[in-house]
Amino acid sequence: MAFFKKFINKISDDDSSKGSKSSAVETPYFGTVKPDPNFNAQNDAEKLKKAIETKGVDEATIVEVLAKRSNAQRQQIKEAYQQSTGKPLADALKKALKSDFEKVVLALLMTPPEYDAFEMKRAMKGLGTKESVLSEILGTRSNKEITAMKTAFKEVYGELLDEQIKGEVSGDIETTLLALCKATRSEENNIDDGLAKSDAKALFEAGENRVGTVCSVLIDVLTSRSEAQLCKIFQLYGKYSKQGVAKALESELHGDFEDCVMILVKSAWNKPALFAEKLYLAMKGLGTDTDTLTRIIVSRSEIDLLKIIQEYKRMYGKTLQEAILKETSGDYEKILLTLCGTQ
Repeated sequence: MAFFKKFINKISDDDSSKGSKSSAVETPYFGTVKPDPNFNAQNDAEKLKKAIETKGVDEATIVEVLAKRSNAQRQQIKEAYQQSTGKPLADALKKALKSDFEKVVLALLMTPPEYDAFEMKRAMKGLGTKESVLSEILGTRSNKEITAMKTAFKEVYGELLDEQIKGEVSGDIETTLLALCKATRSEENNIDDGLAKSDAKALFEAGENRVGTVCSVLIDVLTSRSEAQLCKIFQLYGKYSKQGVAKALESELHGDFEDCVMILVKSAWNKPALFAEKLYLAMKGLGTDTDTLTRIIVSRSEIDLLKIIQEYKRMYGKTLQEAILKETSGDYEKILLTLCGTQ
């Protein structure tokens, strides 16, 4: 619960983290990847063709082109490559590249909904389900993003995402993920103080104030209230409990359901900090979880990676880039650092 200790007193600082509406005309951009102002899809497609066909493959050019273009621009490059060569760009890159570098490059070629769908499918493929990935994606995406992901999932895999989830998980985590999958959660920024008070009391009565937790109450609140509303609920929870909502949930819950719930709670407090923590844990100790590293950096590069980088430095006293340099190497390291805006 070290995460929560860092944020329990940060409610007043979190407006910028929750994406609340700004009074300014222009919405600030917190991505690290920006559109190339001198973009030419045909030129980029030709550069990639040469890079792929070069003896030994010119990985530096592949990084320079794909990691420094917006996703929308990459889609145009894919079209231009297909038109000029008659072959899909992804197929050519699959043959030419390998390992973690290949995974990043192929991820960059997908649209954001396709990539989310791909990661969801991969988390449910084969023996064992990676519930943490399902919780991370469904627990941090907007209704619009979840709806787009569901459409992409059906188009690419010919299956309904919610049906796939039903076949892979069960119990309280299934109920939670399916509720999030509906993409009907409130995204209202206005806070209802009366509702927050009754929800805070209901959470206390359903968990800490009884033997055994009534998970249905917890699931209903966490999957229907907006993130701004949840912050108010957690704040008011302190009136009923000395230990606060985080410790209460930690003592009442366990396993994958606890992880899912904590993603929803942490995301409401400070979403960039949640991702910073996940990146830190992916690189902590022996071995590096490159799947998590790749997924977060690619998927957040045009959303809030700048904020994630800021939170990482604040929370851990070193930069995300320093950690990447220490934990990765070669072309994989280079493309991640480029996506972080440092190369």
